[in-house]
Amino acid sequence: MSHFIDRRLNGRNKSAVNRQRFLKRYKTQLKRAVADAVDNRSITDIDSGEKVGIPSRDITEPVFHHGKGGVRDMVHPGNKEFMRGDKIRRPEGGSGEGSGQGKAGKGGAGEDDFVFELSREEFLDLLFDDLELPNLVRNQLIGTTEFKTVRAGYATQGAPNNIDVVRSLKGAIARRTALGAPSRSRIRELEEEIEGLLASGVAEDDIQVRERREEIDRLKTRIAALPFIDTFDLRFQSFVKDPQPTSKAVMLCIMDVSGSMDQVRKNLAKRFFILLYLFLQRNYDKIEVVFIRHHTIAQEVDEQEFFYSRETGGTVVSSALNLAYEVVKERYDSSVWNIYAAQASDGDNWDSDSGVCRDIMIQQLMPLMRYFAYVEITPRQHQSLWYAYQEVMAAHPHFAMQEIGGAEDIFPVFRELFKRQEA
Repeated sequence: MSHFIDRRLNGRNKSAVNRQRFLKRYKTQLKRAVADAVDNRSITDIDSGEKVGIPSRDITEPVFHHGKGGVRDMVHPGNKEFMRGDKIRRPEGGSGEGSGQGKAGKGGAGEDDFVFELSREEFLDLLFDDLELPNLVRNQLIGTTEFKTVRAGYATQGAPNNIDVVRSLKGAIARRTALGAPSRSRIRELEEEIEGLLASGVAEDDIQVRERREEIDRLKTRIAALPFIDTFDLRFQSFVKDPQPTSKAVMLCIMDVSGSMDQVRKNLAKRFFILLYLFLQRNYDKIEVVFIRHHTIAQEVDEQEFFYSRETGGTVVSSALNLAYEVVKERYDSSVWNIYAAQASDGDNWDSDSGVCRDIMIQQLMPLMRYFAYVEITPRQHQSLWYAYQEVMAAHPHFAMQEIGGAEDIFPVFRELFKRQEA
């Protein structure tokens, strides 16, 4: 049996194969460390790499060695404190674990936690592992690309039905002209010599004239022997597959900016939207984001104004839903685009408007959506909008809703909304 060892180096003398083996082996510990890192990150560096620490006890390797052979008799001293089956308490301090916890002790030795630096791609792979976009058309998942056949010049080989006759004949004429040019030039010279000899009084049957005529016949035979078209002359129309990105997605970010949505709640909404945006980026080649903020009226704005504008007011959620529907109908054909929406609100709304929101969602928006995620950022009791959206969820399975109470709930809620569905 042959064993192949790949020793190719990947930057700074790090083995790519060993690195992937390490990631696979300690995937559980790394995923746990990544989940902890997300909670402590700021918005600006959510998609960068990460240094994660793994407890030294999790990376210990089993060691096999030969013991002392033979039969040995050993006498061990007893004790007055413990009996068989007793559990010994771990010392509270000074154990030498090396993790920086506990009080100083007299002795003991240990190791610090193993620190492993993840790249941006590795960090996001672990972050979004076991997640997927629900209710998708499968041929548009994970950046699938369609190809369009386009002309790419000419090739010397190809299928017979792709032969370009005109181009092949042009090549044949050029070849015959190039190969026959020396012979034709020599024929012209010989004909001029024959004319000169005849003009000087030499007879037609003279040996000099006869030799030149024989050479002319040989040269004409050589020119005639050139094939009219050769396999070398054949040219075929060449075609290549040009990738045409079809996996396009648009994400509608809808945020309530009424007076009850303070800066803390807006920051929580922002972190959720950024997670969703990064997730869609990894699934689609082309992703567009539409930002809609609303109080009593709704506006389509840029990212800066979406998160940091100070404008506020009352709450009419239906204004944002109507604007979202207009944007989708005008710019995004649901047969071409995968349309997603994420709405963040504290749940406050006029009671009479919640019924209008339900009707807009059921009759207009949800038939166009691949997925709609609603997160309610509030620790208090749910308001009328939550119960109206429960009716939407009952009518459309691709509508989901969750509650966020604080920053620690963002990633668990995100994983719950986009967890991989069992086949």
